[in-house]
This record gives sequence, structure tokens and C-alpha cells, in this order.
Amino acid sequence: MVAAKQGWLPTRDESFLEDLAEGLRVNWNRYGYFLCPCRDSEGSREADADVLCPCVYARQDIETYGYCFCSLYWSSAFASSGGVPGGIPERRGRGPTPS
Repeated sequence: MVAAKQGWLPTRDESFLEDLAEGLRVNWNRYGYFLCPCRDSEGSREADADVLCPCVYARQDIETYGYCFCSLYWSSAFASSGGVPGGIPERRGRGPTPS
């Protein structure tokens, strides 16, 4: 799993995790790729390349907030803190795409 390779943990909320997984399945069936379930498609894989799950913004969000935009992936520090994810600013469309 991508999370393990990055040292991230999935959300502990099983119900929310199931909802996110269902969103990924729906997007796979609709678009043929795993579009972030928390974002809208731009209409093509090429245009959506930055938000294929995990999106290119995930690393920076996790470093800054402890979790990604969708709250699917968490840092181990955030997970052990007992914190509850909240909303974070959308990075998509705000300057250069992180590498």
C-alpha cells in the first residue's frame, strides 16, 4: 500500500475509510483511474494527474497538518497525538504543482 511506503497511516475511522474507498471505487468505474474522492475531475486523466490518489499535494499536507486533504492518510505523529482532522486549505490550482 502507498501509505506504508511513505510511512503514512490510513485514517482510524473505519466508517470514513469505507466511504473514501467507495469514492475511489466509484471514480475508478467512472474515469478509469483513482481520482481523489474529495475533489472534482477536470475531465481527463492528464488534467487530473495531480489528484490521482494519493495526490501530489498529500506529502506537503501531511508534513504541514499531519493528514492529507481528504484525511485518508495521516502521519504517525498525528495518529499518535489523538488529534482529530479538520479542514485544510485546497492547494490545487494555487501555484506550481509540488514535485
